Amino acid sequence: MLISSYLMVLILMLLSGLVFWLFSIYKKDVSIVVSLWSLFFIIAAVTVYLYQSDPSLRASIVLFLVSIWALRLSLHITVRHWGHAEDHRYQEIRENNNPGFKYKSLYLIFSFQALIAWVIALPLLYSIESTSSLNIFDAIAILLWLVGMYFESVADYQLLMFKKDPQNKGKILTTGLWKYSRHPNYFGECLIWWGYFCFALSAGAVITIISPLIMTFLLLKFSGVSLLEKTLKSRPGYEDYMQHTNAFIPGPGKSRSAS
Repeated sequence: MLISSYLMVLILMLLSGLVFWLFSIYKKDVSIVVSLWSLFFIIAAVTVYLYQSDPSLRASIVLFLVSIWALRLSLHITVRHWGHAEDHRYQEIRENNNPGFKYKSLYLIFSFQALIAWVIALPLLYSIESTSSLNIFDAIAILLWLVGMYFESVADYQLLMFKKDPQNKGKILTTGLWKYSRHPNYFGECLIWWGYFCFALSAGAVITIISPLIMTFLLLKFSGVSLLEKTLKSRPGYEDYMQHTNAFIPGPGKSRSAS
């Protein structure tokens, strides 16, 4: 990998974090960083792509897929959060780091996420720089991306529509993809990142497996499933939903008659 392009990606990610940090001071809401998260990877992909004098077909495919995924996710999160107060998770971080959180958030939230994204972006960078011919791993990568994109986008849409209905306030979505997994959107996100790894694997970059491993850990144990379920457990009916619905990988689950 070209060290110059990798360092440029880091610089641009940090600068993007700085811009969003300044906007968060104006908005008094650091949770806008969630809208920035997926855009970090467009920055990475576009930067490395522009470094190529003759981009390969794989490079163009990866750039196209990353752009679709990142723009959709950022737009969805922005629309979902629009008009709402700062996310409660970030409110807790704010309370735990006052006084001076306004300034601390630059490195605690925005710079930190830029650094994490920089590491996770490795498969994108290697696959875009690769000049080798397409192979079976590219086909697997596209298949994983398509299935993952379906689960993530459809599950997000179903949840958005469910929450829009005032009659569903306080209720739990248990239909559609949510009938087979308590977190089908996170499952889809996980598949997408294993797909990106397969693109890098087709270019011989086995070392980039660190990226989907980190993302899987984050989705399951850090900022995804485990964190969200701490909040959801208090909702009426959620304990029953947990007993009969798979947590992550979609499946038939355990029937109520069997239980």
